[in-house]
Amino acid sequence: MDVDLAQLRTLVAVIDEGTLEAAARRLHVTPSAVSQRLRALEAATGRVLVQRGKPSTVTPAGEPVLRLARQVGLLVADTSRTLDPDDRAAAPTVPIALNADSLATWALPALAPLAGRLRLDLHSSDQSHTSALLRAGTVMGAVTSDAEPVAGCRVTPLGAMRYLPCATPAFADRWLPDGPDDEALRRAPVVVFDRRDDLQHTYLRRHLTSTVDVPVHYVPSSADFLTAVELGFGWGMLPELQLADGKRTVTSFDPAGAVDVALHWQQWRLESDPLGRVADALIRAARAALRG
Repeated sequence: MDVDLAQLRTLVAVIDEGTLEAAARRLHVTPSAVSQRLRALEAATGRVLVQRGKPSTVTPAGEPVLRLARQVGLLVADTSRTLDPDDRAAAPTVPIALNADSLATWALPALAPLAGRLRLDLHSSDQSHTSALLRAGTVMGAVTSDAEPVAGCRVTPLGAMRYLPCATPAFADRWLPDGPDDEALRRAPVVVFDRRDDLQHTYLRRHLTSTVDVPVHYVPSSADFLTAVELGFGWGMLPELQLADGKRTVTSFDPAGAVDVALHWQQWRLESDPLGRVADALIRAARAALRG
């Protein structure tokens, strides 16, 4: 396979920006030049690498080429900064995926000291799906519940994020007056992050043989999820870390019903100082914040 750096950069830009036009603006070239580079890369690999659309997405055949492109780009940025430490334009971009609750609690403070030296491209997804972004080559590292290493990656345990079933006192008085018995849980509305979020149903399955008829509100944002529970939309599984400041209007109606989710850091097996610094910061912070 004979490819050049401009072609690899173009592939990354198309996937990151979503369209050929947006990639052209990022690369300061014409959309025609982007299209020509992409076609040349596909000709060199003998594969269709990008599914054109809005957004454009990487094909299964394109995933290993995208991983290569990101690795090469990071190594080039590393070398440029070694040669000229004052070159701010050479600041590397490190794309990583984090579950929404880690973003809302411990992860951003951990990354803040790096923000002046690196460009962080953060992707948010459910902890059981962040590893898919690694497989696709979209990110170089991920906080995930998947302990099985993605091909070409190494895994570091971080600890467990504890979730508690919570509601406002008024909601609990109305819907769970005698506690979380089976009949009450079948009737009580529940707030769920999105259709991939299984936390609430993990708790419900401890009590119910079927959760099909439980009324559900979907709120796909960590901050808005918490707000929805505080406004009495329903009960929900909240991270213990979000309750730590004692300022919340919700409490756990079943402290013994905690659900622990083990988290792991997965990253490409790539010797890179920027990726290493991101990993070190997240691992230290996670081990301080999460349960061992």
